[in-house]
Amino acid sequence: MPNVVGCTMLSRAMFRCGQMCSRVFAVEFDLRTEPLYFTLSAKPHILHHDYQRFFGDGKIFSLYIDSDNRIQKAQTHAEIKTKLSKKIARDCDVLETCSFIPDVKNSVVKGFCIRDKSTPGISEEILKTFRQNESVCVFSYKRDGQYCWQELWSPVNQTEKAERQYVTPASTPLYHPSTLDIRSSDVFYSRDEAYMVLQECSDIVPESKAVLQLVDEQVESCGGVGFPVIVIEGLDASGKTTLTEALRESLNATLLKSPPQCLAPFRQRFDSEPPVIRRAFYALGNYITAAQMGKESLKAPVIVDRYWHSTAAYAIATAVSGRLENLPRPDSELYQWPEDLLRPNLVLLLNVNPEERMRRLRDRGQDKTIEENELEVNQLFRLKVEEAYKRIQNPSCLSVDASPSPQEVLQQVLRLIRNKCHL
Repeated sequence: MPNVVGCTMLSRAMFRCGQMCSRVFAVEFDLRTEPLYFTLSAKPHILHHDYQRFFGDGKIFSLYIDSDNRIQKAQTHAEIKTKLSKKIARDCDVLETCSFIPDVKNSVVKGFCIRDKSTPGISEEILKTFRQNESVCVFSYKRDGQYCWQELWSPVNQTEKAERQYVTPASTPLYHPSTLDIRSSDVFYSRDEAYMVLQECSDIVPESKAVLQLVDEQVESCGGVGFPVIVIEGLDASGKTTLTEALRESLNATLLKSPPQCLAPFRQRFDSEPPVIRRAFYALGNYITAAQMGKESLKAPVIVDRYWHSTAAYAIATAVSGRLENLPRPDSELYQWPEDLLRPNLVLLLNVNPEERMRRLRDRGQDKTIEENELEVNQLFRLKVEEAYKRIQNPSCLSVDASPSPQEVLQQVLRLIRNKCHL
């Protein structure tokens, strides 16, 4: 991440210099509402309503992970998140927070906010272990009546009085902060961008080398296709597997999947990695599938079970915290198809009501990814995934009601394919 002039609150050395910070801080204290936005200033500012409520109880700390090495930053964030979830007592709130420059891409620095209401407080002992990492900066918040300020936190008494940076309410930014870094850490819009991430993490994730070798062996530049390529998209248990198998037989087509089978031995390993590494892995899977599509379409129609729409929709929905309204706007460049990725002729999005989908999931009883588990318990996440699917452009998805019987869905889809692809 490029250095930002004047951003003192994320560096211990610069903080001590007493420079002002142009950044905005955001705390997700209630996913149903806007985050709590504030800046820092040298002069006290009276706080009202939500700010008084948030800063009013117990000890409050925040920590931010900042590093020029995006792999190190992502891993540190994941490690701290895991440790906080295991070590913090029930009467401590751990909330997602970040610092950013409004409307500036790649300016987000992620972290956590801890509200410790326990007696005695237990969070400080845990925070001591985090301060040993040079990329982690920890702050404490203190109140004096209607004022609140942020200080660089130290587990011992400081010999010098820390400079106070007063919490000052900030207006809601034009774009939700979590959208500012999607392009660099969650969705990849070229093969080279995803390839570079796995190169950077090859020392800590040895499997990356094998994946990159597969990419080098299988991915070739491919122009137009011969027979039509039809992609079937949808949430887990929407009927994709049943439909794609039926289409393969009905159209005498080749059936492909994304991620491709050659990456199956590595999926469990990469699913356990931070988002930037996991997303890069799945992005490269799309490019391998694209190479297979180009070859197979010269011989017969090609049916593909998931493709770039899934990769992007799940990544965007996961990266964007909070409400549905926090998603990138419908006309955002984040929904545009990668220029170097082969485009299918038709993309069909299977839709099924939540109750029916849950019934199918229970009947299947198969192992699911973290995100597929999240779909079952988090209605908001499901809605964000579905909306992201609908907003992806060039090509966009054509919606199909997948609630009827498999045979009825098949006939409906065959009519669409014959109409759109002239098969």
